[in-house]
Amino acid sequence: MRLRVLGCAGSFPSADSAASAYLVSADAAAGRTWTVLLDLGSGALGPLQRWGDPYALDLVAISHLHADHCADLAALDVARRFRPDGPCAPVPVWGPPGTSARIAELVGKESGSVQLDVRTWTPGAPVVVGPLTLTPVAMTHTVPTFGLRIVGPSDADPSHQVTLAYTADTDTGPGLDTLAADTDLLLAEAGLADDADAPRGLHLTARRAAEAAVRAGARRLVLTHIPAWNDPAQSLADAAEIYPGPLDLATPGRLLVL
Repeated sequence: MRLRVLGCAGSFPSADSAASAYLVSADAAAGRTWTVLLDLGSGALGPLQRWGDPYALDLVAISHLHADHCADLAALDVARRFRPDGPCAPVPVWGPPGTSARIAELVGKESGSVQLDVRTWTPGAPVVVGPLTLTPVAMTHTVPTFGLRIVGPSDADPSHQVTLAYTADTDTGPGLDTLAADTDLLLAEAGLADDADAPRGLHLTARRAAEAAVRAGARRLVLTHIPAWNDPAQSLADAAEIYPGPLDLATPGRLLVL
């Protein structure tokens, strides 16, 4: 299983990165590569075209309906609908309740998109796509939000299963601990700076993300969704004070191999 960072900026695209979007891929025994897109925030269709193929997605997984995680679904609809070789077949899009209405709003059509076949997450109910199994976990955010546990074959040893956990936007809570438990890679948003005034119920700080990784026994921690007004180096330093394992920052185009 491989994770390509398409965009990792928090709240809005930065000068260097699109908003949240990640491409997960894994090879099946027959040699076919399966691809799952995790979120598609503002500006992320551009890097998707560089690092992946918007016409060959097997599934799109949307964590929640804030623009920095789903706005480029409208751009994906256009790309797939007006492909020079003809429209693509519909791609399954899994998201929280209200995803169909949100897509209709984004594309400016009452009927939404025929290119995006919307299904609704059920907490704890796995969704299987090729060699990958996605399990949504309800998180603590200002709108209904689902983190995703993704289990698939190790890139080094396909007979061994590995687990990626993507927190999406969340604060601490039972969902975070369930999501992160015993993961090989915890991709954790850290949208808030560590200060006494950091609000609750919105985002993690780097320290909160590190504490969750320690509690869960996560074997690797990667921080993401850091907004332009925060210092990523400080976020990394804050997390390093707590988390003793392999620790890094998500950066645009980065490939993480599990």
